[in-house]
Amino acid sequence: MVNNRMDAEDITQDVFIRLWNNFDKINLTKAKSWLLKTTHNLCIDYLRKRKNLMNKSEGINENTISNGKDILSDPEINYRRNMLKERINNSIKELPDNLKSVFVLYEIEGFKYREISKVLNVPLNSVKVYLLRARKKLQEDLREFRYEN
Repeated sequence: MVNNRMDAEDITQDVFIRLWNNFDKINLTKAKSWLLKTTHNLCIDYLRKRKNLMNKSEGINENTISNGKDILSDPEINYRRNMLKERINNSIKELPDNLKSVFVLYEIEGFKYREISKVLNVPLNSVKVYLLRARKKLQEDLREFRYEN
């Protein structure tokens, strides 16, 4: 979510510090949900702070899109593939936070609707609606981007 390994490690460390400080208050049967929710919230906080400090020129980390194997070594195809990845990353980045969170958790991280609902503390139907809206928005953004054969 934060597009930087070192920042992600810092956020992870902050989550575990919070876990340590609140260990006696956390229901151990719901520890996974607590960890995911806390991590998500800290990521959102970090992104909001970074947004105020930096312009919007950075894209979502290239690792969020599956690279696959480069079967063809044609530079033109690789260039087009990289342009598509960049366009997809920029479109994901431009999604509102609620849509982006649901989309990333479902499509990239592989969470199920109920898990996302618990982690983000939103109703199950809202998760479905947010995912649908994110997909529609991405379709609109990417509609004009086509390869030439």
